[in-house]
Amino acid sequence: MAKLQLVKIGGNVIENREALADFLADFATLQGPKILVHGGGKEATQLAEKLGIPVQLIDGRRVTDAQNLELITMLYAGKLNKTIVAKLQALGCNSLGLSGADGNSIRAQKRPTDPIDFGYVGDLTQVNDSFFKILLDQGISPVCCALSHDGKGQLLNTNADTIAATLAASLSAHFEVSLHYCFEKKGVLLDLDDEHSVIQTLNKSSYKQLKAEGVLHTGMLPKLENCFAALDAGVAQVRIGSPKMITESANYTQIIN
Repeated sequence: MAKLQLVKIGGNVIENREALADFLADFATLQGPKILVHGGGKEATQLAEKLGIPVQLIDGRRVTDAQNLELITMLYAGKLNKTIVAKLQALGCNSLGLSGADGNSIRAQKRPTDPIDFGYVGDLTQVNDSFFKILLDQGISPVCCALSHDGKGQLLNTNADTIAATLAASLSAHFEVSLHYCFEKKGVLLDLDDEHSVIQTLNKSSYKQLKAEGVLHTGMLPKLENCFAALDAGVAQVRIGSPKMITESANYTQIIN
């Protein structure tokens, strides 16, 4: 079974031109099939502030009203996605930018309004894995933004970490998938103020214990839930850490069952 590298990039790396350029240079050197999934929430918040569009967050999650959906569609599927694709093409990595609507690649249903109405936010229902396999078999690297669709003409804002985990799980039927969550830290930290407090290996048991003790940063919890869900669904390897982990055997936390 062929190996597939699926990389999600987010955090401050997306906003930092130099860091993003370094990451894309490394991504382009990866041999074999590869997929890139990117977020962009911080830049979306900054743009909304510039345009005077109110942004509401509930427990760190964005409420996506019609105005915010229009903004993130322009930013995620437009500026960010196409800038990344153009830079990868310049690096000799033939890539194709996708929202979930393109090729009917990623479908979702609008999240129920009870108990909280998050607006146009989607919970994933289906991945068109045969479409992704066709692209990968042709040597094309999909670049997926954090937008899905409901099959009825509605785009939906969808968590990029969840898209990455769901894609990895679906494609594990065709590939031996390694899932990498890259951000500005060197891994899951015991102490946010100490860059050297990286947890080298994290399993379900130690995760539950650290979570109960309140040691882990709350923003890391949904990402870790996605990690364990991916492993449960057959993904071969899951790591969280620095963008350099995709080319170097350091700067990451290994997630295991």
